[in-house]
Amino acid sequence: MPNSIAADIALVLLAVFGLLGFGWRSWLQHRRTGSTGFRGVSGRIGSVEWVAGVGFVVGLVASVVGPALQLCRVIVPLGNADWMHVTGIVVATIGIALTVWAQLDMGDAWRIGVDASETTELVQSRIFGLMRNPIYAAMLVFDVGIALLTTNFVTIAGLVLAIAALELQVRRVEEPYLLAKHGAAYRRYTARVGRFIPGVGLIR
Repeated sequence: MPNSIAADIALVLLAVFGLLGFGWRSWLQHRRTGSTGFRGVSGRIGSVEWVAGVGFVVGLVASVVGPALQLCRVIVPLGNADWMHVTGIVVATIGIALTVWAQLDMGDAWRIGVDASETTELVQSRIFGLMRNPIYAAMLVFDVGIALLTTNFVTIAGLVLAIAALELQVRRVEEPYLLAKHGAAYRRYTARVGRFIPGVGLIR
């Protein structure tokens, strides 16, 4: 597959991901609750919360910039095998589907960012009964797909940054927040359900 076509497909998948994962889901949340669910980057500049939030945003931007630069022939891919392109399309598509599924399963508790003044429902059923952070896991699956489809140093750097930022966000921001809000119920949940992969990342 030519590099330009791979980049075109990656940008289309990114547009679909953005429209469904952010645009449509935010619209649905506003229709249900009167709030878009966006809480943005929290914390003062330089804090753990801020670093995690900004890191995720930069990683997301890199996943778009990488294919765009490849399309414009500013950068060239590090790999150009057909199996990588096909696998990337399949993995990214699965990532989109899983993201939408997990967001719907989260219901009205869905948020982007953390507001310490809020206490949302602790969702533990459906896909959240398999892993504690299925939305983040699905987003990373999508990012892996884009990195396979357009394997250049920008998309790879974006993937690495996204993984680091989400690990920091989950471990240092969201888990302490949920523990403070839900106490023993959250402890029981973390003891039986894995962080990003079923059975992995239990907190006993």
